[in-house]
Amino acid sequence: MDLNKAIQFAQLVNEAYAIPPGDLANRAGKDISVSYGGTAVAYKVITSIYACDLATDMNPNRGQGAVSMGLVLQSDSGDVAIAIRGTEGILEWVHDAEFLSVKCPFLIGAGSTEDGFTSMYLSLTAAVGSGSPRLVQVLPGLPFLKPVTSVTICGHSLGGALATLLALDVAANTKFKNPTVYTYASPRTGDHLFVSTYNQVVPNTFRIANRVDLVPKLPLPPLYEHVLGLFELNPIKLGIPPKLLIKLDIACQHVLNSYLHLLSGLAAGGTISLDSKCAP
Repeated sequence: MDLNKAIQFAQLVNEAYAIPPGDLANRAGKDISVSYGGTAVAYKVITSIYACDLATDMNPNRGQGAVSMGLVLQSDSGDVAIAIRGTEGILEWVHDAEFLSVKCPFLIGAGSTEDGFTSMYLSLTAAVGSGSPRLVQVLPGLPFLKPVTSVTICGHSLGGALATLLALDVAANTKFKNPTVYTYASPRTGDHLFVSTYNQVVPNTFRIANRVDLVPKLPLPPLYEHVLGLFELNPIKLGIPPKLLIKLDIACQHVLNSYLHLLSGLAAGGTISLDSKCAP
């Protein structure tokens, strides 16, 4: 795995996090630059991404209104990136511990997927308003500024599960047959058949997981499995004595900035700072 690219795509997901969920203004045309290790990549936003948020027992109304969930961007070289953020609702989902499954709705014979993630995935659009077509349906016809040279889909936490679903849908049902995927802290998304199908159709996947993070450990096998591509991060530096790199706290071990801190600690471009509250 190219650590610099993994860090840069995580920075794009952070750009999606920077937009308040209730801010539904489309960022189309905005210039965004990400950099690490002396390399900067300039992007222009093609469209914002919207969805109904993840409904949970603790907050069932969360799934009724549209929220800003991500960005579709294109670089000066023609590369397209689709960046999807997570949600605070993921910790409520962990608390619910229901993890019901439904048949994969966009590819016959592709097994079953977690119902909350699937419902939210089906609500992904590039416009606000009832009746807006799904993101995957409009993706090939978006007003890209130049010919598309590649597609990379990236997401953190719940956004990692949505990125997984989107990648399979894109590869199976659009002209973009070979997407690359970077997920960070993604939970398991589907059953054995879904994972087997995904692994065949979307082999260029990098699933980055902190071994102490709770979210990637759920839902539990054997009903759910992880897709391929594990790149494991360790928040404990081996030594005598071992050194804790991130505070032992559920949220701190899960947030994207902690993943960036651990990834940058393995790269040569300098360490990205932790959130101050997550310092051990």
